[in-house]
Amino acid sequence: MTIQSPVPDNRENFDEIFKLLQKEYPNAEPMLHFNNPLELLVATILSAQCTDKQVNKVTQVLFKKYQNVEDFANADLTELGKDIYTTGFYHQKAKHIIGSAQLIITEFGCRVPDNMEDLLKLPGVGRKTANIVLARGYDIIEGIAVDTHVTRLSQKLGFTKNNDPKKIEIDLMALAEKKDLENLSMTLILHGRNVCIARRPKCGACVVSELCPSSEV
Repeated sequence: MTIQSPVPDNRENFDEIFKLLQKEYPNAEPMLHFNNPLELLVATILSAQCTDKQVNKVTQVLFKKYQNVEDFANADLTELGKDIYTTGFYHQKAKHIIGSAQLIITEFGCRVPDNMEDLLKLPGVGRKTANIVLARGYDIIEGIAVDTHVTRLSQKLGFTKNNDPKKIEIDLMALAEKKDLENLSMTLILHGRNVCIARRPKCGACVVSELCPSSEV
C-alpha cells in the first residue's frame, strides 16, 4: 500500500497561483440561475450533492410554481419533494426550504437575512450557503464558500492542512484580500471541475502545475 506524503506548506505561492488561475478563468461567474436572494437561497440548498446544471433545470419550473416566500412556506412537503426529486435528498431539502421560508416570515419580516448570524438560523443553512447568499444576493463578502472542490484544491495546492470547512475558510481568508474571496471560491470550483478532477487530475494541462506540490507532472 502506498502511503501518501503530506502536502507541504505552499502558501508563499498563493498570490502567483491565484493570478494564473484568474487568467485561466477570467469570467468565474456563478452557475446557479436566480433573480433574488430567496431564489438564490433555494437554489443553493438544492445544489448540495447535485450539479448546478440539474438545479437550474429544476428551478426553471420551480420558481414559476413558487413565486414568493409565502408560496414556499405554505408548500406541501410531499408535493415540494416531488418537484425537487431529481436534485437528490429531496425530502430533507424540501423540509429545509419550507422551514427556512417559515422562519423568514415569522422572524425576518419576509426578507432573506443579509447577515451571517441570522442566515445560520435557517434550517439546513451552513456557512457555505450563507456566504453564497451574502456574496451573490447582497454583494456582502463575509467569508468564502468552502465546498468539496475548494476543500480539495486548497489542500492539494498546499494552502491549508485542515479538513474542517470553517478552518479552511479561515486559512484562505488569511491569504486573499476580502474583496477577492468570492472570486477565489468560484475560480477554485471551476478549476476543480475542469482540470483538477478528483479521480483523474489533468496535471499536464494545469496552468499551475509547476507551482503545485501535488502535481503529477
